[in-house]
Amino acid sequence: MIRQSTIRNYATRAPIRKSDRIVEEARKAGRQTAFLSHSHRDAEIAKGVQAFLQEHGWEVYIDWEDLSMPSRPSRETANKIKRRIEQLDWMLYLATANSAASRWCPWEIGYADGVKGVDRVVIIPTQDNQGNNYGNEYLDLYQHVDTAQSGGYGLFRPTDKRGVLLENVTR
Repeated sequence: MIRQSTIRNYATRAPIRKSDRIVEEARKAGRQTAFLSHSHRDAEIAKGVQAFLQEHGWEVYIDWEDLSMPSRPSRETANKIKRRIEQLDWMLYLATANSAASRWCPWEIGYADGVKGVDRVVIIPTQDNQGNNYGNEYLDLYQHVDTAQSGGYGLFRPTDKRGVLLENVTR
């Protein structure tokens, strides 16, 4: 479980990005790419996840940074999200109270599960300031990010006690 306050601290380090270009840039640099499913109400946490993962060699796509996205959700929005999920190496689900209540996040994780398979969907479980945990309902289905014994963060398969450090994950 990752504390939301820890993730928020990374948000100040996040550069302003045009996410529509990350696929090409990341592939040229040999970096992991990921679609971040999250509630727009968690924008600060999403930026923190993006900055955190950039420090670990990943590029994270955030839909509202994509200038090609329609200003209002529509069928075009859904089609663009589908294409991005298909294009990027990973699908990340930022588990918070807001993403659990979202109409889009469950749809995105369901779509990703269908086109990417369970090995490419990753849960980022979080804990809020009141000690509430989010994401537990998915931890037995998908890989998740958690604290590694070395003190860094790793990617763990369901029920495994040993993971792979984020910077060592390969496509």
